[in-house]
Amino acid sequence: MSDTPLAPLRSWLSAPLDKDVSEAIDRLRLAPDVEQIAVMPDVHLSADVCIGVVIATSQLIYPQAVGGDIGCGMLAVGLDIDATALAAPKIAGQVLSDLGRAVPVRRRNRSAVRAQPGDLEGRTLSDDRLDAVRRSKGILEFATLGSGNHFIELQADEQQRLWLMVHSGSRVLGQTIRDHHLARAQPVDSRLRALDARSDAGAEYLHDLAYARHFAASSRRAMAEEVGVVLSRTLGANVCWETLIATDHNHVALERHVERDLWVHRKGAMGLRHGESGVLPGSMGSLSFHVEGRGCEEALCSSAHGAGRAMSRTVAWSKVTERMLRQEMEGVWYDVRLSARLRDEAPSAYKDVRSVLKAQRELVKVTRTLRPILSYKGL
Repeated sequence: MSDTPLAPLRSWLSAPLDKDVSEAIDRLRLAPDVEQIAVMPDVHLSADVCIGVVIATSQLIYPQAVGGDIGCGMLAVGLDIDATALAAPKIAGQVLSDLGRAVPVRRRNRSAVRAQPGDLEGRTLSDDRLDAVRRSKGILEFATLGSGNHFIELQADEQQRLWLMVHSGSRVLGQTIRDHHLARAQPVDSRLRALDARSDAGAEYLHDLAYARHFAASSRRAMAEEVGVVLSRTLGANVCWETLIATDHNHVALERHVERDLWVHRKGAMGLRHGESGVLPGSMGSLSFHVEGRGCEEALCSSAHGAGRAMSRTVAWSKVTERMLRQEMEGVWYDVRLSARLRDEAPSAYKDVRSVLKAQRELVKVTRTLRPILSYKGL
């Protein structure tokens, strides 16, 4: 038995932890320089460090506690029309079709790329090999949605006002940055590797991470602008940018907590100080929420980033039928031709988002409840 003391742990759980999740968190509690851990109610198993976990260190940086989709996050913005604008099947079908053209899942034609903001184009990464990816795949993937649980959704709030929500990240760029710096990191046990924030290697990782976060946020904004063009053309709608809420949930940042500067790593968790706004999605067939942080220091001012998976993709493929998905998506416009391929994204593959919110009453308060009207997912 190790003599290393366990890092303090606080959990906000909606259900008991699976054994594999519990073991993964215990390993993290023994890792060097881990001073505090907070577990969110949407926690679920992932490679090396679970999704839905927040850790604080004083000196070491753990790239695995951020993950590969650096800067993955949410954007929400209101529109100046209500949900009845999407009541007709013909109109909803036109919007879905137009979204597929305006925001591709991936892009292969360099002649069709969307221009990046100047503050992205004018920056470089820490290594020539990373910069080559930035100039090639990064340019191609900017303003593309990606697959998995990334989505564009149109939702109605309590007053039936239409809102747009976008979920996406840094695409292959973030994964390449993680892998490059993990190869340079020092092993601290059989699974985890770390970088010293004071070293050149640590500084270079943090530099590249900052770029990936900015890339992801700019990409979400660009996609929202493209959706705005589609909705203006098909519905006569305008985007009300003054309502914008933007957050990300895969990052590490130096933050002040209880009179100390700590490196706070979040993998599948939002950082919300008291009064800060965030976006907490459910599944493609369930409610989503806009929330406001309560500033809970025991949670390192963090929140769940969504409902969290109740089934792995493998299990969902084996349990969820196409018919089940269609039933669960009743009342939500989506491309039904993709039903067979979307079974691992079925609402039943996710936790009950209301239970997640109930478990973290100390962490956030709900400011707006939204129901899905139209969901566009990439494959």
